[in-house]
Amino acid sequence: MSKMVVSLNENSYPIYIEHHLLSHLSEYLDSNRRYVIIADDGIPRKWVDLVSSQIPDGEVLRFAQGEASKSFDTFAALMTQLAELKLTRKDCLIALGGGVTGDLCGFLAACYMRGIDYIQIPTTVLSQVDSSVGGKTAIDVGTMKNLCGAFWQPEAVFIDPEVLSTLDPRQISAGLAEALKMGIVFDESLLEEFEKEKPDFDRIIERSIDLKRQIVQEDEKEGGRRKLLNFGHTIGHAIEASFPEHDYLHGECVGMGMLYFIEDEELKKRVAGILKSLNLPEIPDYDKEAVKEYMKHDKKSLVGGIDAIYVSRIGHPEIRMTDFDTLCGFIDNPPIVK
Repeated sequence: MSKMVVSLNENSYPIYIEHHLLSHLSEYLDSNRRYVIIADDGIPRKWVDLVSSQIPDGEVLRFAQGEASKSFDTFAALMTQLAELKLTRKDCLIALGGGVTGDLCGFLAACYMRGIDYIQIPTTVLSQVDSSVGGKTAIDVGTMKNLCGAFWQPEAVFIDPEVLSTLDPRQISAGLAEALKMGIVFDESLLEEFEKEKPDFDRIIERSIDLKRQIVQEDEKEGGRRKLLNFGHTIGHAIEASFPEHDYLHGECVGMGMLYFIEDEELKKRVAGILKSLNLPEIPDYDKEAVKEYMKHDKKSLVGGIDAIYVSRIGHPEIRMTDFDTLCGFIDNPPIVK
């Protein structure tokens, strides 16, 4: 068992990491409290049943799997069901799933009766290495990602690597791109783990989430240093949004997006090699004008540009206000790794 604490004064909470943790989850829950599990319909029944079996009188609410469910319609439907269950401010939601579930459930918790507790049980690599910690909750507005949301920290995070055993290989690779991001920006030893013949994925999960924890403690609401976690997202988000059928996963697009902002050619080549070893897709032939439009409507955009994250060498990220003309030039000329 590994335990960490996100220290945020009254908003502090623990992170537990352990194989087979979900088998004894009841040890951490209040038997006198009502819990409602929020999970998409793609989560294997075995994990839903394992969690719900340990919650007396617990309820399970499911929704359609996929980014399209981070919408006002899904939010409203789930909010209505919570009201029909007559939940009170003393009750608690459980986000059992990946990043979409965590974002959606967290936003429900932030809004229901002006705020109730929720617990994160991440079931994807992406959520186990990144999104389950930090309290960013949101839904999309059309194709604009995470435009409507709130900072609402969970009560606890329970990470059980065993749940990854039922995960699609593509999802595993996409999630690892977020961990790779952490290595590029903060920790060369984490980057080196990816280059080993047999990477230690338990170490990758634990180190990634520890780095995320430290950053959140320093800058809970992204006023400064936490912006560094957006490395790979400025153009990556726009590429993701430009494919309306969600052809590419979030982590895949983050992997693509990082290459635009690595300034050292040797590091860029090194990262491209890791992305290839993870079977992540190369930058596709995207609609350049569509990508530009989505980038300009990014929630992080400012008058005249965006605070983009550049990396000159490992562990040396820099936030630079970059005008749209420059960013559009990047989009017109995708990076070529020789």
